[in-house]
Amino acid sequence: MKRLVLLVLALLFALQLAACGDRSPEPPRPEGRGVASALSAGSTASDGGFARALAPRTFSFPADHGPHPEFRTEWWYVTGNLATPGGRPFGFQWTIFRQALSPYPAARVSKWATRDVYLGHFAVSDLSGGPSGFRSFERFRRGALGLAEAHAAPFRVALDDWTFESLSPGAGTWPARLRAAAGIGEEARAIDLTLDAAGPPVLEGDRGLSKKGPAPRNASYYYSLPRMPARGEIRIGGQSFKVSGLAWLDREWSTGGLAPGLVGWDWFALQLSDGHEMMLYRLRKRDGTASPESRGTLILPDGTTRPIEWRDLSLDENATWTSPKTGGRYPAAWRIRIPGERLDLTIRTRLADQELLGSFRYWEGAVAVAGTRAGRPISGNGYVELTGYADAAAPPR
Repeated sequence: MKRLVLLVLALLFALQLAACGDRSPEPPRPEGRGVASALSAGSTASDGGFARALAPRTFSFPADHGPHPEFRTEWWYVTGNLATPGGRPFGFQWTIFRQALSPYPAARVSKWATRDVYLGHFAVSDLSGGPSGFRSFERFRRGALGLAEAHAAPFRVALDDWTFESLSPGAGTWPARLRAAAGIGEEARAIDLTLDAAGPPVLEGDRGLSKKGPAPRNASYYYSLPRMPARGEIRIGGQSFKVSGLAWLDREWSTGGLAPGLVGWDWFALQLSDGHEMMLYRLRKRDGTASPESRGTLILPDGTTRPIEWRDLSLDENATWTSPKTGGRYPAAWRIRIPGERLDLTIRTRLADQELLGSFRYWEGAVAVAGTRAGRPISGNGYVELTGYADAAAPPR
């Protein structure tokens, strides 16, 4: 399951929000912590009346682009690789998490009353090798007074001025405008992009049911839009750049946590030059091996999919990068081989330091891909997420 880090926040935020009552629009931020320590709480938390992802369901669009308040945790996760007409490369991440405090509408009469808390992460990577480098930002808001919200029709997900909303005047969703801005002076970063859908949503796992453990609660509903044409503007400090490229949207909603004994995960979203895409995740156990639930999806150019089981591939790490801020030692290069697909890929980070240091510490950044399919050269770009490496409770690598 991609991005399980927020599964525990229902308990965390419920306590914090109760403490601050109706006085503040922004819940207190938890202290920075590793992912693994958060996941243990999520694996034992009561469902508390929330719905669970127990069996494949029939997806309905555009409704499923919007919120699912009957589930505890949900996210809209967009990443992408862009470049200027002259070839200067950039990466970006835009994420809104919705965390429900209750499966029922807020009972209080206060205008601040809410059933949901929202968390946003926004990051821009200047991949040109210049001093701009990587910058990330984090925000928390209540789902009240328009501070943060999510709707299906018209499609809109927003946290302050971090917005993702349809440009269609009717009931459709795409194209949609993605915006965010944060920071001041030379630290300022902003995106203003138009994203479109190049094909129908891809249902991950078993018809959209993505299992992450042996227990029924260890599952989510999960779909992706893996190749979204993107164009618009990126701003760094006082400079603006016209850019275009490809984005990837992941959507998940669930109630529950990781299975016990897992310390983190490695997630890959790769867009290949021959028209294929691949999503792959490795759930890591405490002894460093992969959980049996680790798997992925190969997406063919015609939109059909083939499941990838962990036993069908090999994943080797060929380089590491150690964070000077957290001491986390992250993989920085990989080789993925899938003999049944005659696929051999080398993946390298495009910028070493793409570590987010908000309430939860993890690495998420742009990567470059090179390799062969059936002996023919292919290339590509993508995004990788690495969690648990900066957690002091995780075993040394």
